[in-house]
Parts: sequence; C-alpha cells; structure tokens
Amino acid sequence: MQKQPSSKMCFVCGRENPIGLHMHFFADDDGCVYADYVPREEEQSYPGVMHGGLLTTMLDELIGRTAIESNWWCMTAKLEVRFKKPVPIGAALKLKGEITRKSGRLLEGRGEIRLADGSLAVEARGTYLRIPDGQLEQYKSALEWWRVEE
Repeated sequence: MQKQPSSKMCFVCGRENPIGLHMHFFADDDGCVYADYVPREEEQSYPGVMHGGLLTTMLDELIGRTAIESNWWCMTAKLEVRFKKPVPIGAALKLKGEITRKSGRLLEGRGEIRLADGSLAVEARGTYLRIPDGQLEQYKSALEWWRVEE
C-alpha cells in the first residue's frame, strides 16, 4: 500500500494541527483507502466511548480520500452515518473507504470503521461533488499542502 499525502492544518490529517487527529491514510491498487486509529481519552463523549461526531469526521475524510486517490477532488454533498456499536477509547480501529459509483460531477462512496475484533462499529455512505478545476487550482496554490510525509 502507498501512503497518501497529508496537509498542514487539516483537522483529520494535519501534521501541524495541535488539536487534530493526525491520521495517516494508505491506498491500495484497487483504489480503496485504509487507516488505523486508536481513540484518545480527550475524544470521548460518554465515558470510555469515542464521540460520534469525530467518527463521522473520520469517515467523511476517508471517503473523500478515495475520490482523491482516483484524482477526483470533491466536497461533501451528503453523508449518512449508521452507528452500530459503541467505539471504545484506547482500542485499535481499522478504517476502509471505497468508491461505489461515479457519474458526471458526482461520486458516491462508502466507509467503515471496524473494532479490533473485526466487528463493524460505524458505516457511512456519502455523495461528493467534484470541485471545478479553477476552484481546485485556487485551493492548491493557497494551501501549499499536499505532500507525503517521511
């Protein structure tokens, strides 16, 4: 698998974001994107359980990165999340994202978070809208951010 680039201040992957998740993402040859994560104590909602909003954020980033892997830069249009099990603080998580459909300027994808025992804890389905080329170039030049960390 190949490590994906990260940004400077993105909340999910930002190298220099002091309050961010600092996640690392990897892509395989089939266009799927993967990540591992261990929830920290400061990311909980109920005692010992990771906050659902942060899990949603992780899945949104994950599905968006499947689009980037196929050279589609998108913004979220719709995201539906299903919480199946509580996600415990301090336990290893496995994330996987994949594209399910591309049509015109729309991309659909799915993502999942599995617990250490392999059981499905959270899943999401999203629709993403391709960013117009002019706007994308503006983002890239303003951010100076897309690079692979060593």
